[in-house]
Amino acid sequence: MQVIIPIASGKGGVGKTVFTANLGIALASLGKTVILVDLDLGSSNLHTCLGVKNRHAGIGSFIYKKAESLESLLVDTGIPRLFLIPGDALLPGTANLPYFRKLKIMKELGQLTADFVLLDLGAGSSYNVVDFFLMSSSGLIVTSPETTAILSSYSFLKTAVFRLLFRTFPSKSEERNFISEFMTERLEGSGNDFSDLLAGMEDFSQEAAEQCRSQLGKLYPRIVLNMGASNQDLLLGSKLRSITTRNVGIKMEYIGFLKREEGISRSIIERRPFYQNHPDSQFGRAMTLIAKKLISTPIPEAPALFEENEDIRQLGEEF
Repeated sequence: MQVIIPIASGKGGVGKTVFTANLGIALASLGKTVILVDLDLGSSNLHTCLGVKNRHAGIGSFIYKKAESLESLLVDTGIPRLFLIPGDALLPGTANLPYFRKLKIMKELGQLTADFVLLDLGAGSSYNVVDFFLMSSSGLIVTSPETTAILSSYSFLKTAVFRLLFRTFPSKSEERNFISEFMTERLEGSGNDFSDLLAGMEDFSQEAAEQCRSQLGKLYPRIVLNMGASNQDLLLGSKLRSITTRNVGIKMEYIGFLKREEGISRSIIERRPFYQNHPDSQFGRAMTLIAKKLISTPIPEAPALFEENEDIRQLGEEF
């Protein structure tokens, strides 16, 4: 059974793409067929981290209807059982993905034949990124032991939850309007949290409130703290998990801690992924452990999101 794992980060510079490349190799080394998809639209460089030359058609060809399917874009990485669908940073406008083309990509992703499909998403909390992240109930968020990175990860999680609840209800519905108004209020320091949102939803109907609770119960993101240096850094992942559970109302797993590895930068320059040469290093062992957790942990069904109707072509994308 195919497992889609979106990999996101609240901000750039935390090693998300390097992590994605090395995780793909770790999963492949454990006997799994893996497809890496570069969905960092407008700033793709996953091929560089894998040592694959930038001479292949990428996802931009599918966006601009030059390729009939994502499967036709598969590139053999030279690593057994590991394949790549490259991005297209050089094609203008790739980052500005139309809503209905995004839905088409999502459909195509679900049709790829592999044990694991890893999505290397763009940094930040744009709605294209968040929508791809919500394709799975248990996407990965890569962060680093920096205050800005931790805060950006927390912000990403809040945006993902709002987007999830927003897309639970039809366009122009009272429930959506209420969620949009609620999101303009600060959660921290205002006395409001997501329990207040659920209480407000009960004013519409008990059914609407239960829908929200059901959706939140299906979301179980996982955090990876990358480029750590100390035991104090190790604790930051647990703190982020606790704050998210308390203020946002979702459970989250702290799935991995990767210490800073000086050889990573050189591996990128040499265009040979670090894990490929050093699977028994401290970094390699930690990556193998994360891969084994992903293999052994069943992923719940993703929350069902309401698909927009044709009116969105004239109205533009909401939220």
